[in-house]
Amino acid sequence: MKNRPRLAAALAGVLAAPLVLVALPTGTAFAHGYVSSPASRQAQCASGAVRDCGAIQYEPQSVEGPKGLRNCHANLSQFAVLNNDSKGWKVANVGRTVKFNWTFTARHRTRDYEYFVDGRKVATFSGNNQQPPATVSHSVNLGSAGRHKVLAIWNIGDTPMAFYSCIDVNAS
Repeated sequence: MKNRPRLAAALAGVLAAPLVLVALPTGTAFAHGYVSSPASRQAQCASGAVRDCGAIQYEPQSVEGPKGLRNCHANLSQFAVLNNDSKGWKVANVGRTVKFNWTFTARHRTRDYEYFVDGRKVATFSGNNQQPPATVSHSVNLGSAGRHKVLAIWNIGDTPMAFYSCIDVNAS
């Protein structure tokens, strides 16, 4: 009989735990975003245009890493496929000036956006430390004709983090 109160308390705890977890606040949303057009590598995975991408197909907006990186996967091993240049990425045929469209699923104040073509910085756009609208577009001059890999970076204004998108283009 001495164990009956303990058993009742344990059973009540087990039954109440899921309710408590649902009722707890979830905290603030983190910023998330990616280049949706021309289709970035993660956008291609999410749409099914490129297959066998792993986890990125479910969360194209989540390629987040420290500011200052210069790769497609933000040093996240689960998204390493984005750095595989021989994966069969669809190449967008574009002019020398390209309109890049960002899609945000959660928005944070923005320091700036940076664009690199084949490792060379070609443009920076200030975010004025403001929260962006749901979509943002930038026209970027790629500098030369031919096939290029563009690295687009969204630098967050109030954290040390940034979001990374690589886009494969063929400029005429």
